[in-house]
Amino acid sequence: MILAIETSCDDTAVAVLSEQGAVMSQCLSSQIDTHTQYGGVVPELASRLHCEVIHSLIETVLIDSKSTLKDVSAIAVTYGPGLEGALLVGMTAAKTLACVLNIPLIPVNHMQGHLYAYFIDHEPIFPYLGLIVSGGHTQLVHVTDHFEFRLLGETRDDAVGEAFDKVARQLGLGYPGGPYIEKRASNGNKKAFNFPRAMKNNGYEFSFSGLKTAVLEVIKTCDLSDDAVIDDICASFQEAVCDVLWTKVDRACTDYGLTYVLITGGVAANQALQCYFKTHSKSKGITIWSVPPHYCTDNAVMIGRVAIYMKKCNKSPKFDQRRVSPGELTCN
Repeated sequence: MILAIETSCDDTAVAVLSEQGAVMSQCLSSQIDTHTQYGGVVPELASRLHCEVIHSLIETVLIDSKSTLKDVSAIAVTYGPGLEGALLVGMTAAKTLACVLNIPLIPVNHMQGHLYAYFIDHEPIFPYLGLIVSGGHTQLVHVTDHFEFRLLGETRDDAVGEAFDKVARQLGLGYPGGPYIEKRASNGNKKAFNFPRAMKNNGYEFSFSGLKTAVLEVIKTCDLSDDAVIDDICASFQEAVCDVLWTKVDRACTDYGLTYVLITGGVAANQALQCYFKTHSKSKGITIWSVPPHYCTDNAVMIGRVAIYMKKCNKSPKFDQRRVSPGELTCN
């Protein structure tokens, strides 16, 4: 069995997987309720909360899987990217267990975890284009085979999820902002405001800082006591995001001759985004892979899944904290 640990941000996640990849048990402790009062993740607080629950979560997944530490053959753990203090908690627990049990420690790139999230329940098909959209990342990755990644482009400033959170905060909505904006947008007019689409017409890189600023400027001039106004702002903002993301994906598929697209990461749980992509991909002959919502956000199962494929492909893990995008391999 493989015991997998994920503590890159504000979710403490632990899972037990069989050598064949079957999920035997998984457990997650969310910190959303704690961080909501601050409107975002407080790194030091996140680290402390990871410390409080990680041992009990490991015990819980072992009990649920009807196993003990003696049954574990390897430890998989996220080593980056993420919050340094949060990562340290997971890494320390994993290193200690691996040392005490005298079993292999498999460090896993968090972004690779998201790229393998769809393959928790499906067999891999290559090549494909991966769009990773989360609170901290927006990346377009060309995947040609197991652990063969090419980072085509990423955000130059704000990530998609970060923009959602900041816009939601200015509108007086809750945290995290994505679900609140998606809900309000469903009742709004997506053409009410013509928000900018930065860097839409060339390349594969993204920029959402200008879009965020444009929305904030509009908010200053609007009467937020009118629910319809908030709905229209959310709908127009969400439409601008979907438009930019799809345009970049469509361009990459055309340039590289790709017909499979994986949308993954926390923002991929946005059903409006999924619907937008599936609608626009029909005439292009592109198949959109949708990750189940509970595997879009940070979880330990995807980390364990990467570790299993690393073993199958005979990849030797290494630690390299200089670069942690999937474009630079973490295997030899």
